[in-house]
Amino acid sequence: MRPMTDREIRSAFVNCSKGAAKRIPVPRDLDDRPWDDLDFLGWRDAGAPDRAYLVTRYEDRARAIVLRSAPPAAWQVRRSMCSVCLTAPSAGVSLMVAPRAGRAGQDGNSVGTYLCADLNCSLYIRGLKDAGPSARLPEVITVEERIARAVANLESFLARVHR
Repeated sequence: MRPMTDREIRSAFVNCSKGAAKRIPVPRDLDDRPWDDLDFLGWRDAGAPDRAYLVTRYEDRARAIVLRSAPPAAWQVRRSMCSVCLTAPSAGVSLMVAPRAGRAGQDGNSVGTYLCADLNCSLYIRGLKDAGPSARLPEVITVEERIARAVANLESFLARVHR
């Protein structure tokens, strides 16, 4: 992924108003991010832990979405698998829900998927961040094939947000 600026990220949000996009706390360390190893940039809102944000290139444009997640219930003791990278990291997986873009989102419609709670899917796939013991199932596909699969899974989710 090529590096993005604060302004580019804010203008890429598709499922919130322009005013809300201006108030989103974009990470201050954009210059320090490992852009070459990212398929998307994801971050949590430090002031509101139930909010997360994701930005990537989709349909040849920067696209960003607002996500919400609920903390896991006390009865949820087993590890879940991320729908994007197919990892079950020890940091956890959260059901992330995004309001749909346009009128559908304004009417309250949303879509959800399970994502790594820390949004580090790209780093887990590449082995650049340890997901913990037994976090990945043994596979015979290459890292490049895993990346392609994760990108396809993410694009499928983004397409549902845009419908």
